[in-house]
Amino acid sequence: MTLTTGTRRTDVARTILPAARAVDVWKVYGSGEAQVAALRGVNVDLTRGEFTAIMGPSGSGKSTLMHCLAGLDTVTRGEVYVGDTRISGLPDRGLTRLRRGQVGFIFQQFNLLPTLTAEENILLPLAIAGRKPDRQWFNAVVDTVGLRDRLQHRPTQLSGGQQQRVACARALISRPEVIFADEPTGNLDSRSGAAVLSFLRNSARDFGQTIVMVTHDASAAAYADRVIFLADGQLVTELGTPSPDAVLDMLKNLDTLAAVG
Repeated sequence: MTLTTGTRRTDVARTILPAARAVDVWKVYGSGEAQVAALRGVNVDLTRGEFTAIMGPSGSGKSTLMHCLAGLDTVTRGEVYVGDTRISGLPDRGLTRLRRGQVGFIFQQFNLLPTLTAEENILLPLAIAGRKPDRQWFNAVVDTVGLRDRLQHRPTQLSGGQQQRVACARALISRPEVIFADEPTGNLDSRSGAAVLSFLRNSARDFGQTIVMVTHDASAAAYADRVIFLADGQLVTELGTPSPDAVLDMLKNLDTLAAVG
């Protein structure tokens, strides 16, 4: 089943090339009787400037799909693209360049370096790539996440929500093709989580950034422009302009929808 989206209001003047896409992607673990298919012929386009949430029950393949799209895991069969770069079959050096320049990551664990300040953590991807920061862009990102008065603090001096906002800014600073977020609010209280989700939504709407988030939380998914649902390694359906109740209803009916599909 191929899922595609229409043109968003902020994408009219932009290229029609998706920010990322999967073409008949299979991911199989093991062999023989122990073989398990985590993904089964997945086709999906991720529209530029859109915030997409990926949902499904445990074992549905949602994290596997994100890892394959981000180049963190290889596919068994099929093709994956980030922008116009085909990453399936890309050598390690090419994958490293892709992850440094075209892809940003936000994880449940903040993964900040404890010896660096918030500013140094934000600028780390550029330092690793040997690139100088665009100070105008840096200032825009810092002000968006509300960290202006915390830039010289180290992670231990920041709250969990502030640390995750540093991680968000770090993901955005290199202006990647797409940012992948894996349960980014899993370790946060509801207020801090809402702040992070608002930032992700605004990054798509104000900056045209493409965001792809794996989550099990219907309230978190409701911040997205679009939710795609997986079951047993297959894309089952999608939901536009989601509400928490609509997401929950869809999750309750996934087994039925999967059987019909």
